[in-house]
Amino acid sequence: MKTSTKDRIKGSFHEVKGTIKEQVGKATNDRTLKAEGKAEKNVGKVQQRIGQAKETVAKLKGKLKELTTS
Repeated sequence: MKTSTKDRIKGSFHEVKGTIKEQVGKATNDRTLKAEGKAEKNVGKVQQRIGQAKETVAKLKGKLKELTTS
C-alpha cells in the first residue's frame, strides 16, 4: 500500500475518533475530552492532507519524468 494511501486512512481514522471523543465530551460536559476530540480531529485532517500532497507530488514526478524522457 502506498504511503499516501496509508496517511489518508490513518487521517480518516483519527478524524472519526476525534469526532466521537468530542461528542462524548459534549454529552458528558467534559471539557477536556471535548478538547482532545477537537485536537485529534484536526490531526486527522492534517494527516489526510499530507497523504493528498504526497499523491500530488508523485503524480508531478511522473509527469516530469515523462517530459524529460520524451
